[in-house]
Amino acid sequence: MKGNIKKNKKKQTFKEAVEATTDVQHCFEQGKQAILARDRDKVELHDPNKCGGSLFIDKCLINQKKYPNANRWDYAIDYNGEIFFFEVHTANSSEVSTVIKKLDWLKQWLNANAPKLNLLRAKVPFYWIQSNGYHIPPNSAYERVAIQNGLKPISKLILK
Repeated sequence: MKGNIKKNKKKQTFKEAVEATTDVQHCFEQGKQAILARDRDKVELHDPNKCGGSLFIDKCLINQKKYPNANRWDYAIDYNGEIFFFEVHTANSSEVSTVIKKLDWLKQWLNANAPKLNLLRAKVPFYWIQSNGYHIPPNSAYERVAIQNGLKPISKLILK
């Protein structure tokens, strides 16, 4: 008897997606451990049990001498099965173009080299976290460009 057979296709975990991504396959860390100690408090997890791990993209690629001249993105963290990508960087006018270059690099890298990570990204996946306050004049061209690129610097990423 033939029937409709549903394939039980389990969603890949963050760890599995990292391990399937050649560039970063050995860089998965539990919880927030991949995040530098100085940056860890910039990510607040409402429920730490929902954290599926973290990845320090930039450090991992530097250690492998990959993309040495690129503006590489800092981090990825899994929260409740979704990946959030964040850059901890100075939030001043002169750095807007640098962070946009980093975001452009990340998007290209996800599409070309990390498609499994790309599939797990959150609905709003990209965040610029201020390393030392917000120093971009309100309503300036710099602020408008950052916002047009989806990057309004925030003081902390709060995941609920």
